[in-house]
Amino acid sequence: MEEGKRQKQVAGAIQSALNDIFLKLGLTNLQGGMISISSVKVTPDLLEARIYLSLFQVKDTEASFKKIQSQAWEIKKHLSDTMKHQLRRIPVLQFYLDDTLDYVFKMDEILKNL
Repeated sequence: MEEGKRQKQVAGAIQSALNDIFLKLGLTNLQGGMISISSVKVTPDLLEARIYLSLFQVKDTEASFKKIQSQAWEIKKHLSDTMKHQLRRIPVLQFYLDDTLDYVFKMDEILKNL
């Protein structure tokens, strides 16, 4: 099912706000690596946002991911302060690891070995 125009607008606004929040909270650099928000997908009812995180050269990805999940309430509070005039309800934030970067490196390594 294709995303609607409003879903894309809300997802873009949330992604932009979350980038600023991650910088403010110091979540972009963890354990010597870089964490970025690769994409945000919003459900059609705008009540749930799936945030896909890309972790680059992070030593312990599981610990970094758990740290972000443990701060989900604080992230949502900052998001609500930022977007309270744009959205009626702030969506529930669900974080997922985006492993496409790992997949690209793995495929690149396979192709080099051929």
